[in-house]
Parts: sequence; structure tokens; C-alpha cells
Amino acid sequence: MRALYRSPATESDVRRWCTERLREWPTQHTTKTVPTVLGGTHLTTAGGGPDLCIYLPGTNFNAATSLGLLTQLAARCQVTCVDLPGQPGLSSAERPRDDSSSGAWLESIIGQCPGSGTARSVVLMGHSRGAALALSAPPSSVDRLVLVSPAGIAAVRITLTLLARSTSWVTRPDERRSTRLVELMSGPEPVPSSDSVVEWMTLIARSTRTTGAPGPQPPDVLDRWRARDVRVLVGEHDTFFPPERLEDRVRSHLGVALEVVHGAGHLLVDQRPDVLVGAVLEPRAG
Repeated sequence: MRALYRSPATESDVRRWCTERLREWPTQHTTKTVPTVLGGTHLTTAGGGPDLCIYLPGTNFNAATSLGLLTQLAARCQVTCVDLPGQPGLSSAERPRDDSSSGAWLESIIGQCPGSGTARSVVLMGHSRGAALALSAPPSSVDRLVLVSPAGIAAVRITLTLLARSTSWVTRPDERRSTRLVELMSGPEPVPSSDSVVEWMTLIARSTRTTGAPGPQPPDVLDRWRARDVRVLVGEHDTFFPPERLEDRVRSHLGVALEVVHGAGHLLVDQRPDVLVGAVLEPRAG
């Protein structure tokens, strides 16, 4: 299995970028690294109140890249963002060998989040890879599951355009190629603070060896969530998981209707954080 970082120096560059972004974030917050079966896992917590949202970012993203969403969530509830082990950020750089420990890891994380023992409700939200991980959690450990642009339900769609832009971004990283990939990931609706997203994408292309999207979870893992409070949202223009690829599997395995956010793409967490805050705080209709 290939190492996450290309060198100790590039690991330092990524960790420094994340640390500085969190230090500059004006929202009051705390950070800590907790021991888990997947190594040290970094938690960033902000906000307050009786409800707790635990957020799992997608591939290549973390708390430092999710500040827009975290700011809006922190204004309404307590939120803890988890940097995924084996992904660029402030958690362990060691990549998990397989998914067999995901459920135990998540159960441990939920128990170690500030306020989890006294929260009125616990909402687990995951984006892309984070959604695939969220599906492995014991359903009894959370009150609501929110899946955003989710991996873990259907296979990723690889188009020729996506293959060309992602290959160019990995092999010859620069801001122009990062911009073209971000534009494809976001669709027609631009990403707020796109300069920061492009800066980050350029840094990780130069510093890390990226991973592909995880495959679908086994049907028995998905079926555990039927009759639970689950919401699944996807951007209308998601290049990785288009709505037509998810719709039937979401309904048949999770027992809910897919919610399509018009105008948005795979970077829904950046484009429409207000919609996601609503999904965290409001149970699905019906």
C-alpha cells in the first residue's frame, strides 16, 4: 500500500497548512487528537447546545478545508469534524488496510466526541468517502444519518473528462489544472472561496498520493439503516455520483427518497452549506 505523503517534508507542508487555517478561524473551537484502532484521530469541535453533529469529510478533505460548513453548523449546534486517518490532514497518515475496522473506529469516535454522552440528539453526517464510512456505524449509536454526495451506495462514475483532468492534476500539478478539476467537481455553480480550494488541491497533488473513491457497501450494511432517520443529498451535477446512479439504490436499500440539490455538484458541502445545516437539524419529511 502506497504511503499517503510523498516525503516527510510534504507531510509537514500539509499539516502546517491545516494548522494555520484552524488557527486563523475566527469561530471559537477546540482541537484534540484521540487514540483509535486506526491511529491518532484529530477532532475539531465548535458551537454548543444540546444537539451534536459529527462530520466526516470526503477524500482529500478535512476540518481545515470545511470551515464554511463548520461555521454555519456551529451557529446552530455543537459540531465535531473528524480528520480521516489515511487522508491529508491532522490525523494519522497510516492508511487503513481494509474497511473491517471502520465500524469500531466510528463507535470509538462517537464516544470520544465532546458532549456525546449528554447530547439530546447525535447526527452523523458524511460527505463522499465520509458518507461511506458513516454507513458502517452501528445505527443504534446515532439519531440521524445524513449522507452527502455519498460514496458507499453505488460505484463511482468515471468519465473521460474526469479521467483526463484528474490524471493531469496528479501528474503535473499546478493551479490551472487544480482549477479545471474543481470546476468539474462543482458543476455550473461556482464554489465560494474557490481560491482556497484551488490552493489546497494544488498542495495535496504535490504532497500526497491520492486515493480513489471507495466502492459500495455490502447490501446488508446498507439495509441496517432502513426505517431509521436517514437523509441522502446529492448535487444535480455531481460528476462522481450523479442522481440517476444513486436514486434506485437509495430507495431500495435505505428506504428513503434521494434529495437532489439543483445547481450544485460534488462539492455540495461548499456550495450549499445552508441546505446541509437544514438536513442536520430537521428530520426527513414523512
